[in-house]
Amino acid sequence: MDDARNLIRYLGKGSFTPELIASAEGSWVTTESGRRLLDFTSGQMSAILGHSHPDVVATVRDQVGRLDHLFSGMLSRPVVELAERLAASLPDPLEKVLLLTTGAESNEAALRLAKLVTGGHEVVAFSGSWHGMTGAAAAATYSAGRKGYGPAAPGNFAIPTPHSYRPDVVTADGELDWARQLDLAFAMVDAQSTGNLAACIVEPILSSGGIIEPPPGYLAALQRKCRERGMLLILDEAQTGLCRTGTWYAFERDGVVPDIITLSKTLGAGLPLAAVVTTAEIEAAAHERGFLFLTTHVSDPLVAAVGTTVLDVLERDSLDARAAELGARLKGGLHTLAEQHEVIGDVRGRGLLVGLELVVDRATKQGSDVLGAEVTRRCYELGLHMNVVQLPGMAGVFRIAPPLTATDAEVDEGLAILDQALRDAVKAVL
Repeated sequence: MDDARNLIRYLGKGSFTPELIASAEGSWVTTESGRRLLDFTSGQMSAILGHSHPDVVATVRDQVGRLDHLFSGMLSRPVVELAERLAASLPDPLEKVLLLTTGAESNEAALRLAKLVTGGHEVVAFSGSWHGMTGAAAAATYSAGRKGYGPAAPGNFAIPTPHSYRPDVVTADGELDWARQLDLAFAMVDAQSTGNLAACIVEPILSSGGIIEPPPGYLAALQRKCRERGMLLILDEAQTGLCRTGTWYAFERDGVVPDIITLSKTLGAGLPLAAVVTTAEIEAAAHERGFLFLTTHVSDPLVAAVGTTVLDVLERDSLDARAAELGARLKGGLHTLAEQHEVIGDVRGRGLLVGLELVVDRATKQGSDVLGAEVTRRCYELGLHMNVVQLPGMAGVFRIAPPLTATDAEVDEGLAILDQALRDAVKAVL
């Protein structure tokens, strides 16, 4: 795209979409040429209330005219109110809140907290993880971006992602034996550790890793592994938090309470807002040791006001229940497509965070980056933006995340476009 000639290309081997976007509203984005695209990515997996939600627009217009940004040591009413609301939405003992801007930044702060409080520096994460592109977050990210940038910080260990569709450690029946996999994983961690384990950071549902959901019981077992080693468990709910999966927080399904939770994308509903929430005990220990995380936009009042509005809308419109209901409709439609298209190997996910994996052979589960790219291209031509993980070997795995405010008709329209794109793509490349 010639319009991007002055921009640094930051999408790895991927490319920008071929048209400039002029506006967005609800579940739709409109190009400069006037073409409308159904947005099944919620922007960058963030706009859970759709684009330009009227309540968010009203809050921004009001707040920016009164109080937008302050010295980082100053507090304001919007910051105090959002901290109270977030604490009230989470189970005890999670009650201490730090408001930041991005997911990477919140994960940096969480890891910094864990290292200071435990006295360790070693961090464990999934092999399919994505936690951000800054220092410690990037060092704990294994799905992409590790090569070519020099050494990561020492003491970062990857453990296998518990992938039920593509199991590595299996039972006699060929199913994922996640308990044995986890035992083996931590045996390897223990063998490599210098005795300075600080934290394990994981997504309750891995997104960039391919919408992979650890089986029921896994997170509780993982937390026990952490407790045994004096590690803190950090759950990165950047994409799963705040009703996206049909409950307010994805970890609720598993009956665990993390030591630290990080929030970002969904909290600002498209605006740059993130949060770290931890216990009073951890916060007190960190403060005693002089915890420092001073950034330009920590505790900014403008986006804090937006965060409270987001929580208001989620509660008022019961969007947790709506996500569960609409997610069931979406998955049901995808399962119907799977009956018609042999190239659909797996449908997975929870609520309105759904994964679709394409294969050229269901028996061998052989994937196809070429097919995935062609389906993505054809969907775009037909008016549907489908976010696909454009990583080598994973371009056939789609992340589908419509806004929680999407209508039944919009979900059905997206499914119909995907149906046509699959038919056209199979003819074109297979």
